[in-house]
Amino acid sequence: MANQYDVVVIGSGPGGYVAAIKAAQLGLKTACVEKWLDRDNKPSYGGTCLNVGCIPSKALLESSEHYHQAETSFGDHGISLKSLKMDVKGMMGRKDKIVQNLTQGVAGLFKSNGVTSIEGTGKLLANKVVEVTGHDGKVQKLEAKNVILASGSVPIDIPPTPIDGKHIVDSEGALEFDAVPKKLGVIGAGVIGLELGSVWKRLGSEVVVLEAQDKFLAAADQQLAKAAYKSFTKDQGLDIRLGARVTGSEVKGGKVTVQFTDGDGEKSETFDKLIVSVGRRPYTDGLLSDDCDVKLDERGFIFVDDQCRTSAPGVFAVGDVVRGPMLAHKGSEEGVMVAEIIAGHKAQMNYDTIANVIYTNPELAWVGKTEEELKAEGVKYKAGSFPFAANGRAMAANDTTGMVKIVADEETDRVLGMHVFGLHASEIVMQGVIAMEFGSSAEDLQLMCFAHPTLSESVHEAALAVDNKALHVANRKKR
Repeated sequence: MANQYDVVVIGSGPGGYVAAIKAAQLGLKTACVEKWLDRDNKPSYGGTCLNVGCIPSKALLESSEHYHQAETSFGDHGISLKSLKMDVKGMMGRKDKIVQNLTQGVAGLFKSNGVTSIEGTGKLLANKVVEVTGHDGKVQKLEAKNVILASGSVPIDIPPTPIDGKHIVDSEGALEFDAVPKKLGVIGAGVIGLELGSVWKRLGSEVVVLEAQDKFLAAADQQLAKAAYKSFTKDQGLDIRLGARVTGSEVKGGKVTVQFTDGDGEKSETFDKLIVSVGRRPYTDGLLSDDCDVKLDERGFIFVDDQCRTSAPGVFAVGDVVRGPMLAHKGSEEGVMVAEIIAGHKAQMNYDTIANVIYTNPELAWVGKTEEELKAEGVKYKAGSFPFAANGRAMAANDTTGMVKIVADEETDRVLGMHVFGLHASEIVMQGVIAMEFGSSAEDLQLMCFAHPTLSESVHEAALAVDNKALHVANRKKR
């Protein structure tokens, strides 16, 4: 029958669309249900990441960095400008074009791989039946041998600062400003808050970031987190206030006044715009019927095992809607794994080698264990680092902030983690991912010949520094 499939995927974000394509490539009759409409009310694939997340934010980060470099650094290269103007509309137009190209690309990939696209809101019923309510209100039911839930996540809204979409916005609204706010408030100094705050700071906003936690980027290696905090505050001028707990807000006269408490008591700040970026929650609203047998955990995530199987036979879940980091690349690899399992192949995921990246400038990226985690676990380790200030390519790029750091097992020499703060950290950290995936030792990296001059030479030097063998900086005394 036309409405019977081997695999039905609900959601076309990085986890869903990749799962659908892979399943179709493996010979499975596959459909993908997606409700997203663009601003022209046309179907748009790719989920949050492509439409209002990873991609548009990186487009704006890139544009803002070009503007900032022209404003502050071109003179260092012997380039002078008579005038410098900002076209926010043009910047947004470029961002929207990139989004359109990529979302249309997903639609093209569906077509070329034989994935059936179904527009509407999907809901899982009992016995692996998926009910789809179209945008016109019409309902159809799909029968599936297997279902993959990939509904993603949505921004968390907090009571003290209710989102109004105009003065108080979430991460999506922060990508749609039509002018640079004179003074911008950001609640949350996590990945999203730092990235969005840095965009508008580089374009001229006075930016104040209110973070409830007392420690900056607690999940990151603290040596690099401290270096990043110094760079963001001292060098770039972000006003990051730690231990600031928001208690309320008021919109009046086109501005937002935020009340908060810190170590000095009650305070308030008034902003032209306020971005609320305190995290995301799994999106399961209307996704599951009461009798579909899919269980949620105490935090609202769909409960899955290490192969992303839910409590209902034949039903899988991937991406932000399940445990683990809310990262597009993690969701995509889970999607590939699940498609292969459904097709009868052996497949697994290594969650220890998933890289984390904060796309500020400089970027901060890491994979594996931090020094703090190894100490807490009682693991004997050794560490080495190398500053970009001693790297020739970084000097040529006029961007020497940061370092590469490697931690390795003291007994086996196996690489346990790599941490990078600096230019193109998101690219450099992947060398750590590859090293860890193949069980490499620090010595393996020491014996490799890195092209010169490259930023990656800092990986080589950091590996050498693990054993106090660095060539281009003084080696530290053994612990």
